[in-house]
Amino acid sequence: MMILSTTPTIEGRTIREYKGVVTGETIIGANAVVGIDIDYETLGQGNSMLMVATSGTAVVI
Repeated sequence: MMILSTTPTIEGRTIREYKGVVTGETIIGANAVVGIDIDYETLGQGNSMLMVATSGTAVVI
């Protein structure tokens, strides 16, 4: 189970190791992601497209 959080910590859990910032489609060597940031921007004619980018820090708890 992968735990995801928009906060830099997970309540009731201790982060034992920081793996570094992760982006995109894969997360290797972790079982949680903290500090998730979600950004978006509308693009195209008449704002007909939505671009979404996310990032966070992979950790082992």
